[in-house]
Amino acid sequence: MLLVLILAAAALSPALADGRGRTFDNRYAHNQYYPARGYRAPALPPHPYPVHYHGSAFYYTGGVWYRPAGPRFVVVAPPIGVAVPILPPYFTTVWFAGVPYYYANNVYYRWAPSQSSYIVTDPPGAPDSATTTQPDQGDIYAYPARGQSTDTQARDRYECHRWAADQTGFDPTQPLGGVAASQSTARRADYQRAETACLEARGYTVR
Repeated sequence: MLLVLILAAAALSPALADGRGRTFDNRYAHNQYYPARGYRAPALPPHPYPVHYHGSAFYYTGGVWYRPAGPRFVVVAPPIGVAVPILPPYFTTVWFAGVPYYYANNVYYRWAPSQSSYIVTDPPGAPDSATTTQPDQGDIYAYPARGQSTDTQARDRYECHRWAADQTGFDPTQPLGGVAASQSTARRADYQRAETACLEARGYTVR
């Protein structure tokens, strides 16, 4: 079941430092740790997405954005308008005036169908006007039978979610899956079958 929360502005805090070079993002009950902006990493994490925007190079992985800084890579805020093909592994869907935005690490993304990408956007409104939707991820358990890494699991899970949503028209990150209430149960079952097939094809044991 989708958990929908209306959050008051006073309860929202975008990031709390933990004293180890990380921040804890608890805005919209996102509740994930990220490297603090300004942190200089000696190397990039495995499998980053290279992104070139207005002549500048960026690397994007796990909801974190990096720019080259000499021999190191500094954690930065992404430029508004930059496009990426997938969302971070962990994101929170935030609704402003009936429009879904995807939030992670103090960054908002919005789907752009014409580009088949997610676009980094300005904060779309006052936090207390938002409704957040946490997708139910408990219906399917996928065991990495081929020893897939955590990053690979997150990417595969998201890409299979996106594929299943595109195939069935049912998106569990939206209220009632984005379909009529009378169709929600049947379309959810279709979505789960499609997601299961995708994950099994990628070497997961699904229960």
